[in-house]
Amino acid sequence: MGFLYQDERFADLQLLRYRLNGFDELSLRQKILIYYLSKATIFGRDITFDQYGKYNLRIRKMLEVIYCDATIPHDTDDFRALEVYLKRIWFSNGIYHHYGCEKFKPVFSAVYLQDILKKVDAQKLPLKAGESVEEMCRELFPVIFDEDILPKRVNKADGEDLIQTSACHFYEGVSLQEAEDFYEKMKQEDEEKDTPISYGLNSTLVKEDGLLKEQVWKADGLYGNAIQHIIYWLKKALEVAENEAQKSYIELLIKYYESGDLRVFNEYCIEWVGEHEASVDFINGFIEVYGDPLGLKGSWEGLVEYIDKEATHRTHTISANAQWFEDHSPVDSRFKKAVVHGVSANVICAAMLGGEEYPSTAIGINLPNADWIRARYGSKSITISNITDAYNKAAKGSGFKEEFVIDEATLQLIEKYGDVCDDLHTDLHECLGHGSGQLLPGVDPDSLKAYGNTIEEARADLFGLYYMADDKLVELGLTPDQEAYKAQYYTYMMNGLMTQLIRITPGHQIEEAHMRNRALIAHWCYENGNAIQMVKYHGKTYVEITDYEQLRSLIARLLAEVQRIKSEGDFEAARQLVETYAVKVDATLHEEVLSRYQKLNLAPYKGFINPMMLPVLDENGEICDIQLNYSESYAHQMLRYSSEYATLI
Repeated sequence: MGFLYQDERFADLQLLRYRLNGFDELSLRQKILIYYLSKATIFGRDITFDQYGKYNLRIRKMLEVIYCDATIPHDTDDFRALEVYLKRIWFSNGIYHHYGCEKFKPVFSAVYLQDILKKVDAQKLPLKAGESVEEMCRELFPVIFDEDILPKRVNKADGEDLIQTSACHFYEGVSLQEAEDFYEKMKQEDEEKDTPISYGLNSTLVKEDGLLKEQVWKADGLYGNAIQHIIYWLKKALEVAENEAQKSYIELLIKYYESGDLRVFNEYCIEWVGEHEASVDFINGFIEVYGDPLGLKGSWEGLVEYIDKEATHRTHTISANAQWFEDHSPVDSRFKKAVVHGVSANVICAAMLGGEEYPSTAIGINLPNADWIRARYGSKSITISNITDAYNKAAKGSGFKEEFVIDEATLQLIEKYGDVCDDLHTDLHECLGHGSGQLLPGVDPDSLKAYGNTIEEARADLFGLYYMADDKLVELGLTPDQEAYKAQYYTYMMNGLMTQLIRITPGHQIEEAHMRNRALIAHWCYENGNAIQMVKYHGKTYVEITDYEQLRSLIARLLAEVQRIKSEGDFEAARQLVETYAVKVDATLHEEVLSRYQKLNLAPYKGFINPMMLPVLDENGEICDIQLNYSESYAHQMLRYSSEYATLI
């Protein structure tokens, strides 16, 4: 029997498995390194849960105690509803949807939950010192059941206090204005303005006795127990590092975790981005800022990876020509890098996912995020081949394309070129898009505030889309011919204008940065030219592209403007662009898309179950192999992680 990519399904979620292709060909040292780094990855799990909401860990623990209690009847509708609710919490690292950020609505009642809590062993529940079960319920039940209490993890609605209306746990008792003023003062007082730290990246900002202060996430600070476990396994990884450069950046990461010093984090990023020889690499830390409405605080994430040597030829070709792509970009020359430094791009296999990258994960990553480090030292770009392979395998025969693509000719185009172009666009987005362009001198990297994430993703996508249609890609052997790009243009515009709406709750606007980015590009191109039409056949709406060459010209215009906004730090222009094109949802079209999608009986969101890594010991108790096991169920994995890797509850 072949590898089973699809696993269980519930709510709007489909669980998949990813295969570690080529793992057996790695050396024993590399396998052990991956194993140790994987341990460091899973131990960060509780941090992400707490960052996503201050009540998440207690709610998760409370429901896990109920779920594992054999005395409670498991064959009732209420229990089955509770099981689905708990599985959604595991998936989203908390009680908020991993993509839309809205709070889950339980199908079971507060009365039911109250009753069964009386039956479980109270000593197993997450009670505070001296707290009764009833007192715990009084604190947690409104958070779970009242739709008006902490309704969104990240609120991005224009004109509101985005911090006080967001449930994410990066601020305590602090207003948006206070936070902005706090970090602006910090920036102004920093004497090393040419090499700034990522202000606020690794701390919770709190107000105590009327004063603002940062609670830093470090070994002897906030999240200390989790971080100490991460450090332990990073130190084990040091013993089997592939080279001295890798050992050096691991040591710097440990030093950063121990000190909380963001200057050390800069040093780590510089050394990490400069190491290119090792086959095994990893991401571990407070990285992406999408979970903070102010775009400063890094959510914890982990990823362990090794190079897919065969597929990496594609990304190496792109990175080797990075200067050509920068020079020929349709943006103002003032905003281009005169010299592109150190673009490193690999196709990799994921070996372990953690924190914000688990169970749902990105298919490509470009780091570090600090603009000045990118400009001086370059960046590392990865495309995750075994994740995209799992997505593609799971999507075959779903009927999705047949339902939404306008005609057979376009469908055949997508069937012929779609997979190649999807991978290539991801490569261009991550490898060149994020690494392209520059800020003008004196421009604050955070000047676009809540709109910064959307603008940055749009910039990278537009860069990739523009070059998808360039003859240079045919010349380099990256696309088979001049027609291939049309498959990407069609599916991208169809997604931005229509099909991504399957992920939006009726009556809601678009909130998530990547979705806003796609909507912005598609709607801007639709409304500022006549290359795209929305047409109806047999009562169904379709996207029709009538002029692909004009569409590329529109993409070039928008790329130039988005780069200008980024380079100049033009907040008002960013706000206007996002609010005009990226937020609003056509209710009639939305209803139609949801109805058509529902008939396909598909889950709009997908995530992954990690493989189990089992060390094999020799007669001396030394590791002589790492075996992979893909049979663990979703619930077993989540309960095992909550038991073996619980650090904060």
